[in-house]
Amino acid sequence: MRDHTKGGALTEVTFYILLSLYSPKHGYAVMQFIENMTNGRLSLGAGTLYGALNALLEKGWIKPCGSSEGRKKEYIITELGREIAKKELTRLKELTNIAGTIVEGGTI
Repeated sequence: MRDHTKGGALTEVTFYILLSLYSPKHGYAVMQFIENMTNGRLSLGAGTLYGALNALLEKGWIKPCGSSEGRKKEYIITELGREIAKKELTRLKELTNIAGTIVEGGTI
């Protein structure tokens, strides 16, 4: 996973996974959230999703929650994950502000 915590950009998939987990979800619900939010532009396979979830668990950005009974594990974003998501939102706002100025106005 190419995501960085110091000034680097998150991948789009990672950012959507973090956003999806502001409320508890199991893997399939995360895949549905991402597909719905992107109008089908992003559609994750199970291998990609579960690889990403494991990486986010290792980083401490998400954690398991709820009962571990049955096949469906649920996850939720951690406080560290929320900080990372907020930093990414700030970075994206800055990017779109600069891009908007250039594209719509010509120069900065």
